[in-house]
Amino acid sequence: MDLYHVFFDLKPGTSDMTLVENLDRYMGHLRGEGLIFGHRLTRAKLGFGLKGHGDWHLVIEVRDLAQLEAAFQHVASRREPVEGAHFGVNSLVANPVFALYRDFPDPVRVRGEEKF
Repeated sequence: MDLYHVFFDLKPGTSDMTLVENLDRYMGHLRGEGLIFGHRLTRAKLGFGLKGHGDWHLVIEVRDLAQLEAAFQHVASRREPVEGAHFGVNSLVANPVFALYRDFPDPVRVRGEEKF
């Protein structure tokens, strides 16, 4: 499983529940199209977030990089209904920071033959 992370803040005056509703719509669309496996939204608690990375953290789960690329291509089309769903989230966030991680060890990992 590959995990696409987005850390961000909300733009001033943005309702946290508006973010939740719009994000559920956007991620629901991508999941319905088979372009993501799932997602999770978290918020820093008691100010214990990563400094400089915003109070919000979105994790998007994909099977592999091929699924992530398919999701990117779908969103990049800028066609409805994904364009409106993407705008509904993108217009609310500020200072996004992106990262890509994977489950470890990889399912294909063979032990005992490593050269380093």
